[in-house]
Order: sequence, then C-alpha cells, then structure tokens
Amino acid sequence: MVRLSLRDSNDSPVPVPVPELPVKATAPTDQSSQSQLNAPRSTDWARELPIPRPGELHDFVCVGVGPAALGIGTALQDACEKSTTPVQYRPKVAFIERETDFHWHAGMQLPGVKMQISFIKDVATQRDPRSHFTFLNYLFTKGRLNKYSNLNTFRPSRIEYQDYLKWCADSFRHIIHYGQEVVEVTPSQQSSKSESVDSFLVTCRDVKTGDAICYHTRNVIVAAGGCPSVPPALAKGYAAQGNVLHSSQFQTSISRVLPDPTSKYRIAIVGAGQSGAEIFTSVQTAFPNAQASLIIRGSALRPLDGSPFVNEIFDPEQVTNMYRREKSVREASQNADKATDRGVVNMDLIERIYENMYNQTLLSPPGAPPQHRILRYRNVVGLESSPSGAAVLICENSTALYEECDEPHNERLEFDAVVLATGYAYNSHLKMFKPLEHLLPQTNSNERKKPVEWNVAEDYRVIFDPDKVDKSQAGVWLQGCNEKTHGLGDSLLSNLATRGGEMVASTLGEL
Repeated sequence: MVRLSLRDSNDSPVPVPVPELPVKATAPTDQSSQSQLNAPRSTDWARELPIPRPGELHDFVCVGVGPAALGIGTALQDACEKSTTPVQYRPKVAFIERETDFHWHAGMQLPGVKMQISFIKDVATQRDPRSHFTFLNYLFTKGRLNKYSNLNTFRPSRIEYQDYLKWCADSFRHIIHYGQEVVEVTPSQQSSKSESVDSFLVTCRDVKTGDAICYHTRNVIVAAGGCPSVPPALAKGYAAQGNVLHSSQFQTSISRVLPDPTSKYRIAIVGAGQSGAEIFTSVQTAFPNAQASLIIRGSALRPLDGSPFVNEIFDPEQVTNMYRREKSVREASQNADKATDRGVVNMDLIERIYENMYNQTLLSPPGAPPQHRILRYRNVVGLESSPSGAAVLICENSTALYEECDEPHNERLEFDAVVLATGYAYNSHLKMFKPLEHLLPQTNSNERKKPVEWNVAEDYRVIFDPDKVDKSQAGVWLQGCNEKTHGLGDSLLSNLATRGGEMVASTLGEL
C-alpha cells in the first residue's frame, strides 16, 4: 500500500512509508479448557491472516465489505485455521470499504423488521456448520443463544443481523481499510515471460483527506453491493431536492428532512416492493399525525413466493444449473421466478398493512379522507419543487382504465417528503474497470458500438483475452452483479457461505 497526494496535480507523487504493524499469532495450548476454545476469537487469533507490508504484492484485494465480502473473509479465516502454513507465508489480502465503519443497509434498520431468510443462510453455516462464524455461534458468544431459542423463529431482526455481520467483520478488521473509495483498477505490469498482464493496481481515495492510496495485487474481487437506482425521470429532482430520499437513506436521514415527529407531514413512498411497504408501515408509527401515501403502478401489493419448492432456486447447486443453461432458457426461468424477490412483499407485512388500513376505516368518521392510503395505478413520470419547497410528483393515473371513476389522468401531488423505494443497480464496477476494457476479448465493429459487457465464467472470474492477461498469475472476480448468468440469488444472501468458500479456492487455491 502506498499513499499519494491527490491535492496538487503539479507535484510528483512521492510514496510515504507506512510503519509496519506487528503480526502476532497465537494457538490454544493443550491445557485450554473447552470454554476457552468456544469463546469469541481474539484480535490476536484474527491475525492468523498477516498484515501486508507497505508496497507488498497482495494475493487479492476485495472491493467492498458487505455480506458477500464477509463470506469470503470468514471462509479464508476458516481455511487458515485448518492450515499448517506459518502465518508469514499465508495469503496477503486487503478489504477496501468506502464507509468509515461497518454498516449494512443502515438506512433500512427499521425497528421490528425481520430478515426474510433463515439464519441458516448466514455467511458460514452452509459452507461449514462447525465454523466459528455461524449465526448460532454469534448468539452463543454474545450470551443470547438460550434466549433467542425462546423466540421460536428462524428469522432474526434486521438490527440483530447487522450486529452479527459486524461481529464477523471485526474478526479481520486489521486487514479492512475503512474510509477508502476505489477510484479505478489498472494493469500494473506485464509478465517477464510474455506480454500479458500479471498484476493490477487498485487506486483508492481517502474519503477524509483526499489522498490517493494504491494497492498492488495479483487478483481483484469486487463485492461492492448495489447503488441506489432512481428512474431517469426522477433523477434530476432527486439530486436537487433535499426532501427526496432513496429508501437506502430513510432511517439515517428522515429526521433531518422531517424534524418534528408530531407534525402533520405529507409523506409519499414510491414503490411496491418490500422496502416501500416497510417504510409505509414505519412512518405511520414514527409520524403518527402524518399522512402517508404509498404510490404503486399496479392494482395491489403482490406477495413474495417463499414456498419451499420455489425457494430451491436459491440452493447453491442451482447456480451451476442456471449458468449452464442456454441464454434464452435462463431468461425464461428468471422471468418465471421473479415473484421470489422482485417487486413483492412478505405476506405477513401485507396482512398487517391491510389490517391497519381496515382499522383506519373502522375508527375514522364516515366520509373522512383516509390518513394513510395506497394510490394505485400511478406511474410517476416527473419530480419538481413547488414555490413553498414541497416535492411535487407528476403522475400518470390509469385508474379510469380499470374502475368506474372520474379521477384525472394527469396528477400533481405535493408532499413534504418523498422516499423512492426504487431498488438498486449493481454496476459499480463499470467505472472503476474502465482502464481494463482493452484487456477484454476483441469484438467485431458492430459489437463495439454496444456497452461493454463484463462476462464472467462459472466461477465468477472475468473473461479476459488470454493473450493479454496471464490467467495463472492474475484475475478479476465479480460478486453480486451476475444475475443474468448465475440467477436471481446472485445479489441476495442465500448463497454467500458456499460462494465465499468457492471464491477462496478460485483465487488462492489450497492454503
């Protein structure tokens, strides 16, 4: 790792030496008690992964520290625990994270909200149920295992699962570099035996100082997660107006936008999926006097299909089956299975929302407008600001096509705050990989006009031109952005444990 100054482009960057941190490894003695063996592993134990020296060639650099990266980091630590290789000869790795500390969906850490999957699909259990990093062992080390068992549920709260993930991240915190944003990945050098690239440079920017930090590595793994997706018609208003949030910002920013919980705010939530439904429910409690409007394109909230036979599409072995299908068959399969994840809501939450709205009609005076409402058949086509500073949603209202009514086709609806629950885009790699595009296989002149496609093999490795990248020495892997080839579960939590182990084997081989 080398630090460079980005603040004065006229100065030649000069490497600044960074003091090497001591590496200490410990192992349990023969006299260790069973309780000591089962206790949370210490920082010293975590350093069975060595800290690379400044400027040292890394075996891999992982971009992002979310659940996918934790699946890799915990699998690597489990492999090191079983290895007899001395610490100093073990893989030299680094994890780069833009946030200044570990956070997972901070904007959606809503009180009372539960996970939609079983804790068995944590970052370790399906790979090795005996791993230190299972959710059950997390509960045990925290002293909550017995009490959790009394809850009689496989679905922990989202707040507790965030704490579990942070517990996993803290186990290898010494090789996580928080507060660094990856700017680009470039070819570092060519092999002495050929003209092919055998390593890469990962250039980052310190989010506090603006300094550049460079990592030299043979392999790069991108597990950066999703970026907020905003429809093009709303993008300008979203960027310009402080009272328009993406759902990923809700819990962390709503108190800034709406500082008085007792006011009669007008709040709109756009989106018919799980996030939109959760926020619609949450604002009714957080702002009891506000009017909440859930704006959806269709006629109703649709239930998530979590039935056991359908859920088998998320089993690890189905990834191989999906990848090996013909492209047209893959597309048909994914369209048929979208009710498992896309634009759908957990049935328990749908029933709760319906009951809340029923009770609203029961308790309201006859003829009174509802405090909370679902505006159906609306397509939001614009976002503006009123002279008073309110957010104005411009909607195409198609209700008259489906029901007898005299509602106008075009509407301008004013709100004090708008939350866009419009999903995520998994394309953060496109910009940082721009300097690597020339390493991809050559395309014909017609295809060159199309957007660059980063095709991956079954093991998630980017397919470069074999004459330009020495596959035996270097490679790039993509995580969470391969839905078209690896299935709907690619960006979800279901396969992280198994995939983490596969990634360690693919990038590092046998330790």
